[in-house]
Amino acid sequence: MPAAVHFFCCLARRSGLHPCLALWLARCGLPKPTTTNKSTTLSIVALLALLQAQSISTSIQSDPIDPTDPAVSLFEHKTTTSTPWRTSFQPFRVSPSIASNATPREKCRSEIGTPRRPPPAPAQPGRRPLVAPSRKLSLPPAGSQTDVVPVTRALVSVSDKSGIVDLCAYLHSKDVELLSTGGTAKKLREAGLPCVDVSEYTGSPECLDGRVKTLHPKVHGGLLGVRGNPQHEKDMADNGIGKIDMTILNLYPFEATVAKGAAFEQCIENVDIGGPSMLRSTAKNHAFTTIVTSPDQYDEVKRCIEEKGGTTLALRKRFAAQAFALSASYDSAIAGWFTKQLGEQSPVVTRVYKPEFPLKYGCNPHQKPASISSLLNADLPFSVLNGTPGYINLLDAANAWLLVKELREATGLAAASSFKHVSPAGAAVAVPLADVECAAYEVTPEAAAKLTPSALAYLRARNADPMCSFGDYAAVSDVVDEDTAMILKKEVSDGIVAPGYTPEALAILKSKKGGKFIVLEAKADFAPDSVEYREVYGMTFSQKRNDVVITKEHMTKNVVTKGGLDALTDGAIRDMIVASICVKYTQSNSVGFAKDGMMVGVGAGQQSRVDCVKLAGRKVKTWYLRQHPKVLGLKFKPGTKRQDRVNARVRYIEGDFTEEERTRWESQFESVPEPLTEEEKNDFMKKASGVTISSDAFFPFRDSIDHASKVGVSFVAQPGGSVQDGQVTSCCDDYGMVMSFTSVRLFHH
Repeated sequence: MPAAVHFFCCLARRSGLHPCLALWLARCGLPKPTTTNKSTTLSIVALLALLQAQSISTSIQSDPIDPTDPAVSLFEHKTTTSTPWRTSFQPFRVSPSIASNATPREKCRSEIGTPRRPPPAPAQPGRRPLVAPSRKLSLPPAGSQTDVVPVTRALVSVSDKSGIVDLCAYLHSKDVELLSTGGTAKKLREAGLPCVDVSEYTGSPECLDGRVKTLHPKVHGGLLGVRGNPQHEKDMADNGIGKIDMTILNLYPFEATVAKGAAFEQCIENVDIGGPSMLRSTAKNHAFTTIVTSPDQYDEVKRCIEEKGGTTLALRKRFAAQAFALSASYDSAIAGWFTKQLGEQSPVVTRVYKPEFPLKYGCNPHQKPASISSLLNADLPFSVLNGTPGYINLLDAANAWLLVKELREATGLAAASSFKHVSPAGAAVAVPLADVECAAYEVTPEAAAKLTPSALAYLRARNADPMCSFGDYAAVSDVVDEDTAMILKKEVSDGIVAPGYTPEALAILKSKKGGKFIVLEAKADFAPDSVEYREVYGMTFSQKRNDVVITKEHMTKNVVTKGGLDALTDGAIRDMIVASICVKYTQSNSVGFAKDGMMVGVGAGQQSRVDCVKLAGRKVKTWYLRQHPKVLGLKFKPGTKRQDRVNARVRYIEGDFTEEERTRWESQFESVPEPLTEEEKNDFMKKASGVTISSDAFFPFRDSIDHASKVGVSFVAQPGGSVQDGQVTSCCDDYGMVMSFTSVRLFHH
């Protein structure tokens, strides 16, 4: 109850009441007055206040009781827990005429009728009747929002007509009048749906080559008119404006027109005027009107109307927010394009995101909430076929997919990668295996010869550094077949991304990890924006995507060492490409070593470049020594798991056991292996050759080349540009290495 009404009622009861009002209050169950003072004036004031409160709306819910409100403390009245104050009274029956000689009591009864009070709820045994403070009614002024609004008239004008016939057919079945324009009206009529042209509805024809269709008071008045507002209702009635409860529209495809390379004049013609105007009018008046801007919303609209009998306030608010975001994005695109035509920097950048799905958490469990969004009106690059990807999974998938996609384009060979924490543990293209590699990778030469290119590429990628690849995220450039799925099945891995899957392969992968293995399908037609953005600590960074395509030309155009281009073999060029594309997607500073189409050592994220070389070089040495006869001859006990065998071989090569570790390590073998001595390791490594190293930035000193020489490096690819280029080139000549300057720095952060 409004405070004023509350006050007058209280004051009237305490001051004495007119008999008719006293009788009416008594019938309503209100306390009997305690004074005998008859104040007709106050009685009438209180009565009129109650009449006004009762006449506003019986549909608005009352506010919760606020014991701290001054109006509540004025008096108390008896009620029931199931009957709030506002529902204790039924609408008044007002007599159209009153006899001039009627008594005051008759006049009062004629004005207010006989109020009816619902029967009280039965008292619960053992409990005293509830005496509660008077409930303060929430009776807002006319024109306030209501929850469910039935749809009686909808305006439909869409450029994307997918799903529009089904939606309009549903609305027509609910007796919704359809207003429409141009091609949309034609589409609806072809489907047998009746609709009224907006020009017929407004009485004004389309003009100026269609530039003016819906810019009319009968359209925007119908959208903006506040329901229940007396002045608005009067203005609408005086001007013949009907209410429009829903607008269904898309905006002219401005960005698509620009993307096609259309001329300036054509782009200008695709700047929508009427659409954004109706969008904003409808969204502004969302208390009563519903704005629908995407086919993705159609099913929800139908479901809401079917279940609720109209659209809910929650839905209208959400759709209005999306509509304003769409309007902002649309205007930003126009402003940005127009400014570029003038050769000036855009004054504002607006990026609007559409939430796609929640994530369990971000990088760490305490980083909640987390989610994935797409740019408004744009798709995600992947479809989820199985499992629930996490934050880091998706970062790995994005980088891993780009890496293999570029390897495929640059080499023409099937490619695969194995990612951990947004850097590759391994990457490779489909190059046949040597027998010694088959032994090291636990595959027979006969089985290796039958492997499909995709399977062969992933087998190599996984075996670049099988210890680091434990729990990896895989990527394959080609459709995943059964052979590739069978290799993945026996490895510990979180997921895979690829352009497609055979039914057999998909069934195998879906059964992995108890059905939780993540399977993503890359969309072949996905085209990312040329500029990418990142928000860090209140700063928004933007840059052109690193879309440079590494090719053979980068490796051959500037060979700076002795022997020149003739010293490069086809295999060396291929490995230079593989290593360079790999470091492009490795956290900087980074270097990578490649041999026979696969990475054999990746050094990521070091502050010093020579430390990158040492880190990656240690991995190269381990890869080589896994082919040592002593390592290949290790006799494991039956039942030793695959990953345990991998780890045991690496520790055997490293050899730096603690006493406790050695005891547990030895327990895995049928007999305790003889140690692999440093002398044996060094002798074996002397045979290493033909390895390629690529660096994401120039080598500032010769120390990196000195260390690379210890692991069989014969070829070097780097951007160049250091003041020490001459010194580094001389160092390569000293070791008989061939070095190319690519002139492309590949930092990745």
